Amino acid sequence: MSSSQSQDRLKQLQEIEKEIVKVVSSAGHALQELSQEQPVEENLNMHTREFLNSLQGVEKGLLEQITYLTEVATGQPHEGSIYGAEKDFSLTCQGTRIAKQHVEDLVQEFQNQT
Repeated sequence: MSSSQSQDRLKQLQEIEKEIVKVVSSAGHALQELSQEQPVEENLNMHTREFLNSLQGVEKGLLEQITYLTEVATGQPHEGSIYGAEKDFSLTCQGTRIAKQHVEDLVQEFQNQT
């Protein structure tokens, strides 16, 4: 990686850091508005939109950095997170075990009745 590429990456990370400050600030403003006796809905909506937009920018920037670092480190493109798929699989397995146990209990009960 050339020096200019490194500087570009550092500038991108600094921009992400600034965006994180915006996220925290927007969240603080929204919470401050909520703590008012009578929060102004328009202000609350504005701060919430700012929070969500900044958060989306941070997420996008970090994903780009992770993708780049993964490609540099492994020579392979970043394949994304599999957390959701693993969680779904785990829940499905757990549900299957429970259903199997219920069926076994029903079979046992049926056999005991005959």
